[in-house]
Amino acid sequence: MKKTLAAAAAAAAGALLAVQPALPARAAGGTTFTATSNPVLFVHGYTGNASTWNTMADRFRADGWPSPYLDQWSYDWRQSNATTAQQLSAEVDRLLAATGATKVDIVSHSMGGLGSRSYLKNLGGTAKVDAWVSLGGPNHGTDSANTCTDTSCTEMRIGSAFLADLNSGDETPGAARYATWWSPCDTVINPDSSVALSGATNTRTACLSHTALLTDATVYAQTRDVVNR
Repeated sequence: MKKTLAAAAAAAAGALLAVQPALPARAAGGTTFTATSNPVLFVHGYTGNASTWNTMADRFRADGWPSPYLDQWSYDWRQSNATTAQQLSAEVDRLLAATGATKVDIVSHSMGGLGSRSYLKNLGGTAKVDAWVSLGGPNHGTDSANTCTDTSCTEMRIGSAFLADLNSGDETPGAARYATWWSPCDTVINPDSSVALSGATNTRTACLSHTALLTDATVYAQTRDVVNR
């Protein structure tokens, strides 16, 4: 039986790992924080919140990222993804001002990929984002959204007007680097092919659930190396 989006999000809280101690930055390379590393802005999905990212943020911290460079952002997941994009624009500006960086990396899970993609495409985000990551994103819709009524969720339905606009023309505009991860065992994003984007680096994971994409060590390592190259 397919999980609902709300049930999958609720399960995420129980899947989070214990906090890892922070470690100092080490030698340059994709695996560790360096002077040229960008701050990371995490965008949760439907029914999520900042704690969705505890495991991944702790792993970034263990690999040398300072806490001010790890922004576990929260927003009202019921609202239109277009509204989220506007709020995300302000959060990116705040994070850049706080860190003195010139660009951010965005790591999104599930529906968080839609608002952040809208920001890149429609609000000039490509000038401020170096790398954009989608973990199990419903980039072309999912049938799991067919029974929900929140504005944000109805926008995830296959063939929605929001997705038609978001996917029109270039799916990966600008100079930002786009990367997606999808699991053949993700029962929340149906079909699996919804995640991949034309022009992105699209990676198939092991047999992981929708929420396990947030805590899997291999997915973390791959994400870290993509944003930090």
